[in-house]
Amino acid sequence: MNSNSKALVLLSGGQDSSTVLFWAKKKFAQVESIGFNYGQKHKLELEVASGIATIAKVNYYIAEISTLPDVSKNALTSSAIDVEKGVKSDAPPNTLVEGRNLLFLTYAAIYAKKKHVNNLVMGVGQTDYSGYPDCRNEFIQSAQQTISLATDFEFSIHTPLMWKNKAETWQLADELGVLNIIRENTLTCYNGIIADGCGKCPACILRKRGLDEYLDSTIS
Repeated sequence: MNSNSKALVLLSGGQDSSTVLFWAKKKFAQVESIGFNYGQKHKLELEVASGIATIAKVNYYIAEISTLPDVSKNALTSSAIDVEKGVKSDAPPNTLVEGRNLLFLTYAAIYAKKKHVNNLVMGVGQTDYSGYPDCRNEFIQSAQQTISLATDFEFSIHTPLMWKNKAETWQLADELGVLNIIRENTLTCYNGIIADGCGKCPACILRKRGLDEYLDSTIS
């Protein structure tokens, strides 16, 4: 650990971002977190994220960008659109919020620079990225350069889950000693149900499949 290092974690309260929050606690001397009220249907995720931050003993700041639904209509921001069931392989799911991570990183960078924090940590991953283009490593590398140029401040974006599947993400949580915290206190479900969720939406299916795979590997 670098005793002079600081990091800002983008925290949604889901499995992935919560796991990397605890990862960051191991890697950096000082850690804060930021979340976003972007007009999502399930404001519960902000309460969940706040609870996770409290458990991790880090500050949690919520940025207000709730006009996003005005330009992005999808199953996460519109009550008129139901979340698709199952996992598709031929197209992104209707939970895709176009450009969301780029917007989040921009806000996070502005907030972080003010605090002289140049490490940003995200829970995105390309292995189980579900068709979201702004979860790919190519995007993260480009965003790092862009926000550094835009702010004249050298940022590093850390994505410890980039090449991990969901089973490996559960393994990391276990290695960090927080598997039960992640399992019982996070909100991954697109239908707004904490912990194991609805079991039917794409996020719940990927989460359960990964957990089952990891638990099976520990007894085989």
